[in-house]
Amino acid sequence: MAPQAATPDNTSSDTPGASEKGVGSGEVKLVIVIAVVLSAILQVLDSTIVNVALPHMKSAFGITSDQVTWILTSYIVASVMVMPLTGLLSRMIGRRRLILTAIMGFAAFSALCGFSWSLTSMVFFRLGQGVFGAFLIPLSQSILFDSFPKEKRGQAMAMFGLGVVVAPVMGPTIGALLTDYYSWRMVFFVNIPIAALAILLLAGELPKEDPRKVHIDWMGLTAMGLGIGALQYVLDQGESKDWFASHAIQVAAVISVLSLLFFLVRGAIEGDRNVIDLKLFADRNFTIGTLTVAGFAISMFGGIAILPIFVQGLLGYPVIDAGTLFIPRGLAAGFSMVVTGAVLQPRVDARMLAFCGLALTAWGNFMMGGLTLEASFWQLAMPGVVQGFGMGLVFVPLSTLAFDRIDSERQNEASGIYGVTRQLGSSIGIAVVSSQVSHRLTQQAMLLSENITAYSPAVKAYLAPLGLSASDPTGLAMINAQISQQAALIAYSQVFDLLGYLTVLLIPLLLLARRPMNSGNAPPVSE
Repeated sequence: MAPQAATPDNTSSDTPGASEKGVGSGEVKLVIVIAVVLSAILQVLDSTIVNVALPHMKSAFGITSDQVTWILTSYIVASVMVMPLTGLLSRMIGRRRLILTAIMGFAAFSALCGFSWSLTSMVFFRLGQGVFGAFLIPLSQSILFDSFPKEKRGQAMAMFGLGVVVAPVMGPTIGALLTDYYSWRMVFFVNIPIAALAILLLAGELPKEDPRKVHIDWMGLTAMGLGIGALQYVLDQGESKDWFASHAIQVAAVISVLSLLFFLVRGAIEGDRNVIDLKLFADRNFTIGTLTVAGFAISMFGGIAILPIFVQGLLGYPVIDAGTLFIPRGLAAGFSMVVTGAVLQPRVDARMLAFCGLALTAWGNFMMGGLTLEASFWQLAMPGVVQGFGMGLVFVPLSTLAFDRIDSERQNEASGIYGVTRQLGSSIGIAVVSSQVSHRLTQQAMLLSENITAYSPAVKAYLAPLGLSASDPTGLAMINAQISQQAALIAYSQVFDLLGYLTVLLIPLLLLARRPMNSGNAPPVSE
C-alpha cells in the first residue's frame, strides 16, 4: 500500500482515483483486510468474553457482586470516553502510528489483566485496555473504507462485520470454554497472539504518515469526556444503585447533561476548531445511520446480555451449554454478512436490506418472548439464528448508508462517532433490559401471589398428589418457587417482546434516508 502524495494522514479525496485505488495499489490487499479485522476483533471480543469469567474472578479476588461489575464498567467507560478522539489523534500522529500503538497498548494491558492479583489492579489494567482498545474499531473501519472503492464498500463492511458483530456473539462461548477447561486468566491472554499477528501485518503494509499540527480545544475536550463518562457511569451502575434513588447517580446524571450541553454549545461556537466536527451530522444519512445503529445495538446487545441469565438461572443450563447457544447465531451472522456484502448490496437498495434485517431482528425477539419453561435447545437457538441473519442485513447496509457521503478526510472522525454511538447503544440496552427484568419480575410475582392462597382449589390440587398442603413449610416453599419461576418467565418474555417492538420502531427512520450512492442499481459514484 504505497503512500499517496496528498494530505499527511493519507486520506485526501483530491487525488484522482484515490478512492478507487484505496489506500495503496489498484487492488484490495488481503493482508490489510485480515489485519484490520483482527484489530477490530480484539476490542469487541473483549467486551463479552469476560462476562462468563466474572464468577471465577469474584471467587479469586474475594469480592461482592457489586464490586465485580467494575471489571466490566472500567473497560467500557474508558473506551467510550476516548473513542470520539480517534479523528483528532489520527491527524496529530498519523493513523498508522495510532493503530499500531493502540494494538500494542491493548495487548500489554491484556497481559497485565491476566496477571492481576486484586480487584484494584484488575480495574486499573482494564481502564488501560479500554483506552487503547477504543481506537481499534474506528481506525479499522476507516482503513477498510479507504482500501476499497466506494462501489465495493459493502464487501468491506461484510468483512469488517465478521469481526465486529460475530466476535461479541461468539465471545460467551469462547469465554466459557477457556474458563471451564483452563483458567479465567486465559480470556485475557488469548488477546496477545491475535494482537501480535495484527501488528506484524499492519506494520508491513500501512504507509507512514507525517503528523499534523492541530488545535485542541481543551475545554471542549474536558466537557465531552465528563459528559460521556458520567453518562456511561449512570448506565452501568444505575441498576445496582436503584437508579435515581442514589445520590451518586443523580450527581452523575446532572454532570452528564450539563457537560454535554456545554460541549454542544461550545462546538457550535468553535466551529472547525471544535474537538469533534459536529457538521458531520448535517449529513442526513450519517445522522440516520448513527441513530439507527444505536437503537439496533440496544436491541441486539440487550437481548444477548440477558440470554445467558435466562437459560442458566431460569432453565438450569450449565455454563457450557449456555455458551453453545450462541454458536448457531454466530454462524448465521457470519453467513449473512458475507452474502449481504458480496451478493445482495450491489443489487438491492441498502435501505431495503436494512429494513429486512430489522424485521428479522424483531421477529427473533418475539420468538424468544413466546418460549416456555419446556423449551428445547433448538427452540432457544432458532431465534438467535433468525437474529443472526438479521445482523448481516442491518450492519453491512447501515454502515454503508451512514458513510455514503462522508469524504475520506473525515472518515476517521466519523468512524469514532459512529463507534461510540454503537457502544452507548449497547450500554443502554444492557441497562434497560436489566432494569426491566428486575422491575417486571417483582411486579409479576406480586400479581401471581394475589390469586394464590392456602384455600385455592388450584393450590390444593397441585400439592395433594405430593401429600402436602399449603400449611406445610415444604408445600409453601414449593408454591413460592413456582410463583418465582412463572414470574421470571413472564418478565423475560415481556422484555424480549419490548426489544422486538423497539426494533420495529427503528424501521421508519430508514424512510427518511436518501438512496445511497453505489447501492442497488444506482450508478457508482467516486469521491
